[in-house]
Amino acid sequence: MINKETLIYDALRQKPGCEKIFLEFGMHCLGCPVSRGENIGQAAEAHGIDLDKLLKALEDFKS
Repeated sequence: MINKETLIYDALRQKPGCEKIFLEFGMHCLGCPVSRGENIGQAAEAHGIDLDKLLKALEDFKS
């Protein structure tokens, strides 16, 4: 299950192809070394993204 505490890196591994969701939300830092240690909640806050909408989109994504 992906939630706000899930590391971006782990979300990408759990749901192959979900990087397009992050990109659609303006999170273009997926290759950044920080993404391996930053959770989705921290990244959403840093980028000014609605966390609930991002989590819903990730939840609904089918790889």
